[in-house]
Amino acid sequence: MDLGLHYFTFTHPEWETTLADKLTETARIADEGGVDLFTVMDHWFQMEQAGGPFEPMLEGYTTLGYLAGITDNVRLSLLVTGVTYRHPGLLAKTVTTLDRLSGGRALLGMGAAWYEREHQGLGVPYPPTAERFERLEETLEICRQMWSENDGAYDGKHYQLTETISLPQPVNGTVPILIGGGGEKKTLRLVAKHGQGTNLFGGPSPEAVETVRHKLEVLRGHCDDLGTDYDAIEKTMLFQGPSVQDPDAFLRSMEEYAALGITLVGLMPTPYVDPVPWTTSLVDLVPRLQAI
Repeated sequence: MDLGLHYFTFTHPEWETTLADKLTETARIADEGGVDLFTVMDHWFQMEQAGGPFEPMLEGYTTLGYLAGITDNVRLSLLVTGVTYRHPGLLAKTVTTLDRLSGGRALLGMGAAWYEREHQGLGVPYPPTAERFERLEETLEICRQMWSENDGAYDGKHYQLTETISLPQPVNGTVPILIGGGGEKKTLRLVAKHGQGTNLFGGPSPEAVETVRHKLEVLRGHCDDLGTDYDAIEKTMLFQGPSVQDPDAFLRSMEEYAALGITLVGLMPTPYVDPVPWTTSLVDLVPRLQAI
């Protein structure tokens, strides 16, 4: 199993003067320590459950571009891009730029967006849920078309592009798409239809393990219905529980998730804690986790 680091909070001691330094050092420790995937959020306001809008938050793709320049190995992604925030053609160009400048390390994490307060606060339209999912599927189709030899028009319900030109193309011809969320009727079906990865939420309890098991069974069912390869989809999760505090218990829990097919676990530094020593302890887990 591989390790991911989800840098979801910029709130740490003395963040007003050390925010950039802490992010930089954390990313370098992760990059050199064998972390496979480094992610940040696509939020403009911090989430309510992590302190709310008056906590610091950096724009996601600008942050990833910076991280691309100071790292060499780790994959880079938003977890996940909100479909409402960017026109799809421009998003494809943004992600392509990240991929080219990082040497092929970009991953496109996508989701239907949900944080209504930041939409309203910053004047971004917030369509109903059904429309956001329609826009999500069209965005996935547009990105795939732009990362192909087809540079013609795209005529969708919500988006119309007369030319889907995108040069240069991604380093490996395309960028893998990870779709976040565990909605069983829409989200996991989009993973089966368009995605190369899924991201779920896990925890230390038996109930959390059972929930992930069930979600993966639903995903397999959608793949069977659509004729896509379930085994080719990367299964990742964010783990909401102690890790570096009790590594033995954490690794026993990861054995359960690995048996379900999870191949990467993302861990998150706690708000108000210095992320640098936390990440230093985290990378000590990499060899043991990779042995699972």
